[in-house]
Amino acid sequence: MRAPTDDRTHDFVGIGLGPFNLGLACLTEPLADLDGVFLEARDELAWHPGMMLDDATLQVPFLADLVTLADPTSRYSFLAYLKDTGNLYPFYIRESFFPLRSEYDDYCRWAAARLPNVRFGRPVTRVEHDGAAYVVTAATGETWRGRRLVLGVGTQPRVPEALRLLVGEGHALHSADYLRHKADLQRLGSITIVGSGQSAAEVYRDLLAESPDHDYELTWLTRSPRFFPMEYTKLTLEMTSPEYTSYFQGLPGGTRDRLLRDQRALYKGISSDLVNEIFDLHYRLRVQGHGPRTTLVTSTEVTGGRRDGAAYALDLHHLETGERFGLRTEGLVLATGYAAQVPAFLDPVRERIRWDDRGRFAASATYAVDTADTGGGEIFVQNAEEHTHGFVAPDLGMGAFRNSVIIAAMTGREVYPVEKRIAVQTFGVPDHLRAEPSGVPA
Repeated sequence: MRAPTDDRTHDFVGIGLGPFNLGLACLTEPLADLDGVFLEARDELAWHPGMMLDDATLQVPFLADLVTLADPTSRYSFLAYLKDTGNLYPFYIRESFFPLRSEYDDYCRWAAARLPNVRFGRPVTRVEHDGAAYVVTAATGETWRGRRLVLGVGTQPRVPEALRLLVGEGHALHSADYLRHKADLQRLGSITIVGSGQSAAEVYRDLLAESPDHDYELTWLTRSPRFFPMEYTKLTLEMTSPEYTSYFQGLPGGTRDRLLRDQRALYKGISSDLVNEIFDLHYRLRVQGHGPRTTLVTSTEVTGGRRDGAAYALDLHHLETGERFGLRTEGLVLATGYAAQVPAFLDPVRERIRWDDRGRFAASATYAVDTADTGGGEIFVQNAEEHTHGFVAPDLGMGAFRNSVIIAAMTGREVYPVEKRIAVQTFGVPDHLRAEPSGVPA
């Protein structure tokens, strides 16, 4: 085992620098008793660059920044960024809680540039344990030593098995690469988008808006029975609360998996504003005599696909009528979401990690996944615990809360107060209603 390049043993090593680990870096930077270093594979921070559309906004308010919901006084807040860049008053006059996506990306870069413990261009290749601490090796040959790990490596594009062999060849791609290939797609005669959520809708709207300047036919396929908006009512938003997360964690694994499927409309739908914008855009193009040449098809599953000359032949199944049909398209954009993966660099320490029966991280209430005799507290995960903590795992609004919990687990004290109850409603059976059954048959 190579001797550490950095001769310190850090309290923790953070691997990956998306918004969640970046938030952890911001919240731990002022703490004298918690020393961490963060390693990022890329040479610079870039948050979903393939979907950085000019007018796209976040789906959460600006308070869901890196730090505010844990520490409203932090110098790394979004409001501090606006003040520093001279945009605080324009943002105030704009009267919208929702920042532009490009603005949020710039904010994250601004915060990262002010952190002394961030190392870019260090893709981690191996993690070992030397009996006292974890030794993290990067592709550069450098090593770092830490008593704990915080894994924030992010999620990877999810591609349906039926289309896996098509992506990467020709004009078939995941929406994560959309902007890089947009110009090439617009030179084709036909483009098909597959997906049900916000990314699919954004790609469709972007291509539809520019269709009068090009000559492509545009198709949008979704398995969902409709192009459904995300539910955004206040009692539903309470399901992003600490107590719902705790309740969800206590459910049997099979129940959790079923609930995640049933709750897709809560976090994988389309913003209602965007649904309406798409309809209004259709209307405007129709009135202006621009067509458009487009087809939207619901309840349709892609069951297979293959190359057909310069195009792709898709096998389709309508889930309501039972009909099987086909579609030929020259361009294919898969807005089929993202999934957490276990990075290969953890192979040397797999025996130190708790796994569920499906080979996923078994995260505790403190987001720890290790098998330490203390009950965990050595390896923590960020956005790899949807199956244990619920659909809030990728929610930017819960990032500061999760980091508060992780920091408390590492320091043994609540550096940032951890809310225990914020919801009006009760999840599960309320204690004061627990009583002996009446004996009356159900």
